[in-house]
Amino acid sequence: QVQLVESGGGLVQAGGSLTLSCAASGNIFSINALGWYHQAPGKQRDVVATITRDGTTTYADSVKGRFTISRDNAKNTVYLQMNSLKPEDTAVYYCNAQSSYYRRNFWGKGTLVTVSS
Repeated sequence: QVQLVESGGGLVQAGGSLTLSCAASGNIFSINALGWYHQAPGKQRDVVATITRDGTTTYADSVKGRFTISRDNAKNTVYLQMNSLKPEDTAVYYCNAQSSYYRRNFWGKGTLVTVSS
């Protein structure tokens, strides 16, 4: 199994920056890709950014040019650098690990990001 623990959320003013971290543990070799999702109150959970084992990244259109996903394989950690934050970025951010070995996704408990106007 895989365990994910997020950190780094908080309150920030519009235009500010935050960096989220997600530490993975357990059977990390089973992970094909890591990603960040967000879920605003009353809305569905949507993908923000993903990064594969070979470093290929994808981004939601709403965050392209503002957010950067990266991973440190030595620390088994994935990061989300968020710049030029907007009030509409306010959400709970979840770390996700995709595993074809287990044929399922794993999720962290989430970290709240609040962007004030």
